[in-house]
Amino acid sequence: MANFNYKARNKTGEVINGMVVAPTENIAYGILRDKDLVIVDLKEKKAREFLKGLSFGSGVKAKDIVVFSRQLSVMISSNVPIVRALRVLVRQTDNNRLKSVISDLADEVDGGAKLSQSLGKYPKVFSNFYIQMVRSAETTGRLDEILVYLADQLEKDYDLRSKAKGAMIYPVFILSALLLVGSLMLMFVLPQITSIFEEGSAELPVTTRIFMGMGDFLRSFWWLMILAIIGCVIGYRAYVKTENGRHTVDLLKIKVPIAGPIFNRTYISRFAQSLSTLLASGVPLTKSLDIVADVVGNTLYRDIIRETIEQVEGGASITTVFVQHKEVPLMLSQMMSVGEQSGQLDKILGKVSDFYTRELENSIRNMTTLIEPIVMIIMGIGVAFLISAIILPMYNLSSAI
Repeated sequence: MANFNYKARNKTGEVINGMVVAPTENIAYGILRDKDLVIVDLKEKKAREFLKGLSFGSGVKAKDIVVFSRQLSVMISSNVPIVRALRVLVRQTDNNRLKSVISDLADEVDGGAKLSQSLGKYPKVFSNFYIQMVRSAETTGRLDEILVYLADQLEKDYDLRSKAKGAMIYPVFILSALLLVGSLMLMFVLPQITSIFEEGSAELPVTTRIFMGMGDFLRSFWWLMILAIIGCVIGYRAYVKTENGRHTVDLLKIKVPIAGPIFNRTYISRFAQSLSTLLASGVPLTKSLDIVADVVGNTLYRDIIRETIEQVEGGASITTVFVQHKEVPLMLSQMMSVGEQSGQLDKILGKVSDFYTRELENSIRNMTTLIEPIVMIIMGIGVAFLISAIILPMYNLSSAI
């Protein structure tokens, strides 16, 4: 299928511009003639124009998609034609990149393409799960309901991520301030004090000599430290982009103390809710699992789900693979088995998702409560070592006098 920009006159003689989707230019002419349009100009839209749209994902936030979904749902439920609704949203959207995406969506749908097909042009803006849900809604005629659901789910995910990030802001800020103040003291304050002790021929404690060496290193090679940090960040990002690197990082996420259970419950809740919704919308089980494998956000669970697809296609139970992996909670496997036997897998998964969502919120609160004393202990240890490096030499000097 190709995309053609057109300029034409309607029955009233008004000149209009738009885009039509068709396999060839002749068919595009036919589609426009069927709409009683007199064609003034028709040109194929170059692929490079669409490639620009693929980079829009980095500039479109989850909140923007939530607002877009809600507004589009309201207008569709009010019987506003979808093309007209999209063009209204172009004027109402503040995000310039999303505005451009919605404008292209309106042109494509006006040209005869389905909304789900048009959404697929922008995989960095709309997830595969979002596109498949819209596609199922187009089949059932429940697009307004599905858009509300998608907005609710995106909002829940955004709130959970915000809570997790908010819980980490305090410790990161405190530890960063501690490192900064400690480095400044080592580089500028401690050398002035220790020079007095050296003049008094006082023996310096081990902690003082260690901190003096660290201060000398920072003063001489501070630029090397900055380069090392930048190199580590670049190296980490490059490593994570590899399959082995991503797998290792994802495994550490669910194994690390304190934060591990939070990541694990996030993935389980996302898996259960996404699969439940897709099944309830009439998407086949294997197709639903294939979509969820990419939605869940962890390569370990992705591989488990894809292995499950092979088993299901071979006639095995959906829980065959899940029970073999200790990373998957036993409760999930048992509940899925009950749902499969009763024919209510979608409803059972919905209840599982609600349970793990509550557990996730409790885990985030517990982590926030636990982090504060841990940070205070780390700060106390750091300050104690720094003070001992200054107080002990003063005591030795006074004893020598």
